[in-house]
Amino acid sequence: MAIFNDEEQQRIRKAVEAAEKYTSGEIRVCIEKNCTEDVLDRAAKYFHKLDMHKTKLRNGVLIYVATVDRKFAIIGDAGINKAVPENFWDDTKEDMLKHFKYGNLVEGIVTGIAIAGENLQKYFPHQLDDKNELSDDVTFMDGE
Repeated sequence: MAIFNDEEQQRIRKAVEAAEKYTSGEIRVCIEKNCTEDVLDRAAKYFHKLDMHKTKLRNGVLIYVATVDRKFAIIGDAGINKAVPENFWDDTKEDMLKHFKYGNLVEGIVTGIAIAGENLQKYFPHQLDDKNELSDDVTFMDGE
């Protein structure tokens, strides 16, 4: 169910790699066509399905996008939620939405990844013993 071509997927993957270079935080992107429930509930479901809650510092971030239903969410794990102010992701979502409104999904996602990486650096800087705990590939779901 690849919604993005290989070049677009590679661009998103490289954005994740670049964002994670300066933070111990882990960023994943999950894409599907339809979201049949509340978007935050759906994102949380995939967050757990992708084992994002199993990072050492509980500092995973999921960017979830339902392309056909035009819904998206950004959620962070418990470690992030303890460290950051309320409504932490609101500005990131607004910057992504500026691209989404014009049909630029990949650009919006890449923007969100870059901002997430910059913000995570403040709270979860890269550590010498840091390792990539989660895949940087885009995950495509189909209502699982």
